[in-house]
Amino acid sequence: MVPGTAYAACPNCPPAAHGGEPINITASTVSLTVDDVAASRDFLLTHFGYTQVTAADGFASLTRDDAAVDIVLLERGIEVLPPEQRDQRASGLILAFTVTGIADHEERLRKTGAPITMPLREEPWGERLFQVTDPNGIVLQLVEWA
Repeated sequence: MVPGTAYAACPNCPPAAHGGEPINITASTVSLTVDDVAASRDFLLTHFGYTQVTAADGFASLTRDDAAVDIVLLERGIEVLPPEQRDQRASGLILAFTVTGIADHEERLRKTGAPITMPLREEPWGERLFQVTDPNGIVLQLVEWA
């Protein structure tokens, strides 16, 4: 750590390279590029309790009142993205939420028709988890630590 800061310095960089005070992050948002914004939006509203903050053609912004990350959904090909990103889709990503009462959540999601793509299991290190997958292939994982 650099004295007087809340971040670790790169061991190969001089302290001045990090530019002073750390960034004050006030919220976290993940932006996902999908083929069908409405399908992912409706899935998150229905099964995960998100609310829509704003929307436009090819765009939706979702939030919750708790510690969950905000989510922005962008339609693949939308012109607000740089050209090199427009045709990419969210893939290889697991959006994980730490919860309590995980067995109840799995049962509720199963009953409401959310596709459970990895059933509830417990790992040797004490993590209990399961996964659902939204209509655009976005994997959402719920985790509870024993």
